[in-house]
Amino acid sequence: MKSTTRGTLAAVITCVAAATGAAVSVTPAAAIGTVPVPVPLDGVEKSLNVELPTVGGEIPLPTPGAPEGPRFVEGRLIPDRVVPQLPVAAGLPGLGLRAPLPEVLGADFNHVGLDAPASDLRTQGPGLALDAPLTAPNPDRFGLPDLQAPQVGVITPVLQAVPGADLGLGEGL
Repeated sequence: MKSTTRGTLAAVITCVAAATGAAVSVTPAAAIGTVPVPVPLDGVEKSLNVELPTVGGEIPLPTPGAPEGPRFVEGRLIPDRVVPQLPVAAGLPGLGLRAPLPEVLGADFNHVGLDAPASDLRTQGPGLALDAPLTAPNPDRFGLPDLQAPQVGVITPVLQAVPGADLGLGEGL
């Protein structure tokens, strides 16, 4: 095989591999946000010859964020927030349910459906703030620090979410 043919073939293979890799890398698992979880009840439904509820869910993928670093405060020896809070963005799991309902309410209402989509959840882990038992150098005492009571504080964790759900009755919902 000539060197120009080999070079052309290598270029074509490289382009195909790059195009395939680009198509695959468009939707990595972390970009999806949630993973659908179906509950397979079709086999039971067909073997018992009854209509069973349809159940499915969504499990969110947690994504750690970048912690906010310590802040240096004038007059303190140790920076504020020595152990920073770690933010994690995830979500509350979602649920989709559709169940048959006896025709008690009439022919138009024979199914009930519940849809609770996965909702965003933002959290920050606990942090720690402390101060040393010594102050900054005091010029009135020839640069020696003063004594003070040590200070320790726990920064409480933060949890923010807005869950929601839809409940409906209808025919073949």
